[in-house]
Amino acid sequence: MNFLDNIFFALLLAIGIGYFTINVKKLIRNINLGRDVNRSDNSSERWKNMTMVALGQSKMVKRPIAGFLHIIVYVGFVIINIEVIEIIIDGLFGTHRVLSFMGVFYDILIGSFEILAFLVLVAVIVFWIRRNVTKLARFTSSDLKGKPKNDANYILYFEMVLMSLFLLMNAADLHLQNLGIGHYNQAGSFPISQFIAPIFNGMSEGLVVVIERIAWWLHIVGILIFLNY
Repeated sequence: MNFLDNIFFALLLAIGIGYFTINVKKLIRNINLGRDVNRSDNSSERWKNMTMVALGQSKMVKRPIAGFLHIIVYVGFVIINIEVIEIIIDGLFGTHRVLSFMGVFYDILIGSFEILAFLVLVAVIVFWIRRNVTKLARFTSSDLKGKPKNDANYILYFEMVLMSLFLLMNAADLHLQNLGIGHYNQAGSFPISQFIAPIFNGMSEGLVVVIERIAWWLHIVGILIFLNY
């Protein structure tokens, strides 16, 4: 069964990355439709502006709270997905937390990922409330209705679900580690999901394993979908 799981994971990964490659080629094609313009002047200023806008730093000046939350989401989401490396290895070779051999450093990594995941989750919930409940003036203008509004909400929903699945997966994993079930050996530090793990108390071991596996699969599938979206 594990062998079939590995094959299915490899196919899923190939489809996700393959479709992403096609999308990137489309973007490059569309960019190349434009005319070449010499933009080699003021190189340092251009890089500075790009960095300020792309990383959300410019918001720190005009809207410090929104700017700070954006940084949490951008940086947190990127750093958390470093764990995708481990997920890919585990999925291809049927291992479980293959990088746990790093010991204390691994514990620090997983602990940091959890804290960042929680902060990202809080930030995107705040963003969703600002857009859909408090309805700030700049989010209710006519040019942001329809597709722009839906697009922004879809991204927020994606991030909420992915971060929730990550924490749920870790919580179930931690519960199974504490029970000493199968290959769920003690590995990682779980400063956030340790407070979620008690929901599994009283559940059968088999059910918790199923929940952990479902959360694991949905997490990686969600990442591949979000990658292409």
